[in-house]
Amino acid sequence: MSISPARDAATGSTVSIAIQFILCGIVWGSSFLFMKVALTGISPAQVAWSRLILGALSLAVFVALRRDRLPRRLAVWGHMTVLAVSFCVVPFLLFSWAQQHVTSGLASIYNATTPIMTAIMAWLVFRVEKLKPLQIAGIVVGILGVMVIIAPWQGLDLSQSIVAQLAILGATACYGFSLAYMRRFASDTGMSALVFSFLNIGIAAAIMLVLTPVLVLTPVTLSPWVVGAVVLLGCLGTGVAYVWNQNALRAWGPTRASTVTYITPVVGVLLGVVVLGEGLSWNEPVGALVVFLGILLAQNRLRRRPREATAG
Repeated sequence: MSISPARDAATGSTVSIAIQFILCGIVWGSSFLFMKVALTGISPAQVAWSRLILGALSLAVFVALRRDRLPRRLAVWGHMTVLAVSFCVVPFLLFSWAQQHVTSGLASIYNATTPIMTAIMAWLVFRVEKLKPLQIAGIVVGILGVMVIIAPWQGLDLSQSIVAQLAILGATACYGFSLAYMRRFASDTGMSALVFSFLNIGIAAAIMLVLTPVLVLTPVTLSPWVVGAVVLLGCLGTGVAYVWNQNALRAWGPTRASTVTYITPVVGVLLGVVVLGEGLSWNEPVGALVVFLGILLAQNRLRRRPREATAG
């Protein structure tokens, strides 16, 4: 059984897709640790720059090996450029900057708000979904969960930590916008999961190359740990895992595929505590559970199933 990123969902078995889904959650959950370690030697902009360049190069190798063709329609390139900015450049910069001021575990918890953001964008902005009252209630519950994580009763003094937490929410809002935009404008491009991921990351990498003189030319302090973290973050987290996620998205649909956010905070918090010795306040896991409840409601997963008729 192959779990190669070059394999499309259309030809992958159910077990193969499930394995890719789990690996994606583990790799993305580990990404918050990789970012935290990388920030000990390079700047936030350099972290975003490095992961996009390495991710694009990794995907380019697979595209070349498969000899896949890139799309020719200008409209497709335009939509992919929008996604490159909203799904990669902006959120990567926000996450990297914010993790200077918050723990990797807390960042991974906030990342779990992505399905809530996606539901809001798909409902209010792009009008690609009509939400039922229970789903709207789920969005409200998710917002309440975020408030529990922020813990306003401790005082909102607009310190760097609060600003950083808001920056991460801005990043997940970008993800939500991108996923809804993808469904509205880029769901029928005819591209394979590999080519789609390569264009997404590759265009974002090209944008970062253009911005190099402004963002990246600052001193660095490299060590084996920093280099290793950047390579894993780029080649795995921003390269191969994106193809795995696209495969799961195409095989299972956006609702089931987005449940990868149930895995990432568990991995992120565990690695933060075990590897980095980070602390964990009671309100963070409690708020995360409230957010998860909101996600279940927003995705209409708690509806009652009709009882099967029994022969009498």
